[in-house]
Amino acid sequence: MTPHGPPAHVSPARGRVVLGRVLLAVALGAVAGVLGTVSHRTAWHDVPTGLMVAMALTASTAVVCRAWAGTAALLACGGGWLLAVQVLAVSGPGGDVLVPAQPVGLWWTYGGLVLFVVAAFLPRSWFADRPVRRRFP
Repeated sequence: MTPHGPPAHVSPARGRVVLGRVLLAVALGAVAGVLGTVSHRTAWHDVPTGLMVAMALTASTAVVCRAWAGTAALLACGGGWLLAVQVLAVSGPGGDVLVPAQPVGLWWTYGGLVLFVVAAFLPRSWFADRPVRRRFP
């Protein structure tokens, strides 16, 4: 850091781009949370296909946000996802619940959070834009 401001290699426009990506990550997480919450209870011949698709959507959303704008976007996406899932888990005016206290609802709620944690601990090199070094020429 220089004595008179931010480092010379950081431009103010880059900060706005990262902020915009973080805000979009919140929206993307919320959309994934809503879609997963609505569809996670779908089953086909006693196979929880809705839960599997909802988990795949959540995992891909987490990885895309981390690759797109780093850990800040991943945390923002997780926050949007968590907010959407928790708001939809509350019983409605007629007493209906989209996320019941059953195994499928618990798998959806806690399993989705685990997927965000897993995405946070994936190796940084998987998301690097530079080519991988070869060990053998």
